[in-house]
Amino acid sequence: MKETLKLPLILRLTIVLLFLWLTYFILTEFRNYLYPITLGGLFAYLLYPVASYFEKHNVPRILANILSILLGIAVVSGIFFFIYKQMGLFLEDLPSLKITASKNINSIFAYLTQLTGVETPQLKEQFKLFAGNLLSLSGSNFKSTYGATFQTVFTVGIMPVYIFFLLFYRNKFHNFILMVVPAEKHTIARKILDEVNQLVVHYMTGVFIVVSILVVLNSTGFVIIGMKHALLLGVLAAIMNFIPYYGTIIGYMFPLFIAVFTMNSPQYAFLVIIQFIIVQFTENNILTPNIVGAHVSINPFMIILAITFGGFIWGLPGMFIAVPVAAIFRVLGENLPELAPISYLL
Repeated sequence: MKETLKLPLILRLTIVLLFLWLTYFILTEFRNYLYPITLGGLFAYLLYPVASYFEKHNVPRILANILSILLGIAVVSGIFFFIYKQMGLFLEDLPSLKITASKNINSIFAYLTQLTGVETPQLKEQFKLFAGNLLSLSGSNFKSTYGATFQTVFTVGIMPVYIFFLLFYRNKFHNFILMVVPAEKHTIARKILDEVNQLVVHYMTGVFIVVSILVVLNSTGFVIIGMKHALLLGVLAAIMNFIPYYGTIIGYMFPLFIAVFTMNSPQYAFLVIIQFIIVQFTENNILTPNIVGAHVSINPFMIILAITFGGFIWGLPGMFIAVPVAAIFRVLGENLPELAPISYLL
């Protein structure tokens, strides 16, 4: 009977470490090529229900894909145009915001001095400088940042092409995987492909719906509170929710800053914090469980690690990609015994 070759533990660990290093090297060195393809794949899943709808109504696949992509481009362009117009209004209001911020900082430090009996003029000036620089960074430099954003969009402008071909040749990719996999494993391969397809489609469409609802909730809340530039703050805070856990916190940092330093009463900051708690509770306990559902099923610690690693490798695109990629590994682990420990860990 032929014995199976068993490698020493140290050699197996060396192979694993070399594989991990090679994976890291490829992901970092070729990120400008890889993340547009990966994002294109995720957005292809997002547009798949639209393309499928057109095809079911006897629209040829090539035309259905083009219409779906044009619809997606129209939505993204509309969002960018709205943010640009609202940011223009913010720029016009920037000088008065800086004056109000300086007055509020004087009031805050006067209160602290009265409370503690300690004067800190240097610290007060540093706070004024910080507030002014932060407003300038988000305001005066917005046009250059916006230009850089569009330069980035231009570099990944090939993404619609990726989306088109991924949608158009989706059956070929499916059949290719089955051709590579041995015949006796076709059943499990089909099961994995079906689960991955359902997972990513459900995740992408679910997150898009959740973010759309949060745009309404955030903007309405800021309008009721009486915040300046409520619509801009609401949209920006909601868009950050494409990144789980980190997104809500990051999204509300700027509105809180605006409330503390540019509004004429501390109650605005308090109301922004209350709104943050309400929106966070609604999103975590009502919207995400019922819309995105339990398809991802990854424990929070692993999600945070995945997002952190994704951000370290690919920046914001990596943070967005991290969760569905981790969920795909969970599906693989649930169906392949050799990857079962990964599924258990996730």
